[in-house]
Amino acid sequence: MYHMDFPRMPIAIAVAIGSFFNISCISAKPPSLSAEASFPQPPAESAEKGGGLREAVLAGGCFWGIEGVFERLKGVTDVVSGYSGGSADNAFYDLVSTGTTGHAESVRIVYDPALVSYGTLLRVFFHIAHDPTQLNYQGPDHGSQYRSAIFYDGEGQREVAAKYIATLSDAKVYTAPIVTKVVPLTAFFPAEDYHQNFMRNNPDYPYIVQFDQPKVDALERLYPALLVGGPANSGAEARGQTLWRGLPVREPGSEPIYAVRKSDAEWKAQLGAFAFRVLRQAGTEQAFTGPLNDEHRAGTFYSAATGQPLFRSEAKFESGTGWPSFSEPVKQDAVVLVLDLSYGMERVEVLDSGSGSHLGHVFDDGPTRSDGFDRGTGLRYCMNSASLIFVPDGAEPPALVARWAAGHADAGG
Repeated sequence: MYHMDFPRMPIAIAVAIGSFFNISCISAKPPSLSAEASFPQPPAESAEKGGGLREAVLAGGCFWGIEGVFERLKGVTDVVSGYSGGSADNAFYDLVSTGTTGHAESVRIVYDPALVSYGTLLRVFFHIAHDPTQLNYQGPDHGSQYRSAIFYDGEGQREVAAKYIATLSDAKVYTAPIVTKVVPLTAFFPAEDYHQNFMRNNPDYPYIVQFDQPKVDALERLYPALLVGGPANSGAEARGQTLWRGLPVREPGSEPIYAVRKSDAEWKAQLGAFAFRVLRQAGTEQAFTGPLNDEHRAGTFYSAATGQPLFRSEAKFESGTGWPSFSEPVKQDAVVLVLDLSYGMERVEVLDSGSGSHLGHVFDDGPTRSDGFDRGTGLRYCMNSASLIFVPDGAEPPALVARWAAGHADAGG
């Protein structure tokens, strides 16, 4: 029974059918379950130019399990199930499942190369996520839509993928040839909503239990250091940090020594009473009262304490909360994330990295790319207008912003 049949059944019926056919007798082990140390390392990569998140598109059978594996890796901020590789200028499940479109079930992985490399993603892809020796099928799913493929975006990804396949082939990791195709990415079409986060939302689904959970179990057993909250956190914890959604979060009181330091009197004189309460005493302005909540022009949002650039307008979205909301900062090191246990809650506070001034909080209920927001990361940086200065593109920046830019010109901003 192919997994394409399951979404049309109520889950209870699918469970009953799975029990009747005793699907637990079918082997679903990944192709190689050797220890991490014995599986060949990916090739060294050239440093990627520019900061920010990157994307990788991979195909290796049913996207439910592939998504379920990669969303557990630290440094991965979003995984979207979808379709890629075909000539059709659109894609949806009923059409792709016919095998006539040329599209393959794929996942788009959004990741931070500072936390997880493209080569590491490929290592998990080949070792855990699928069997790269199966031509046009994976497990019970047959057809070209279930083929193994790497859709590269740029020469750097192509080179790493080609070298790694050669390394695995030379090492004779598999008893059969690797059939994974390395082809340029032309388009990616997100799958229907019910396919997104399917494994997370349906952990007891028969197909998930039989064919996908063993992959995740293997990932947790063989690559614990790669997991969000895994043992690799121990080093971060020694520095007063933990990881949350792949991002370092400091324990209260473990913040760095900030470059901009002033007395309370100096801050009050610069900011005024209200902004001082927000920025320096972690206050919160009333929802829907801040002037920047409805700011939609192209431009940059700067720290009202230092003039440091924090967010771009392209990352701003309407959250309906009444506070300016962003999917990501201009650079991750523009902010410091700190665990906030005030008011009997557990939240992640956002400070500007120049002065440690309070900006707001970040939550994991933001839009993703699968929601139609190109800059979506799944995070919502919920900021106070009082903490920000907005400068439209082309406008002359205020003195505070100009001074920060002048003092950090050699560091690129």
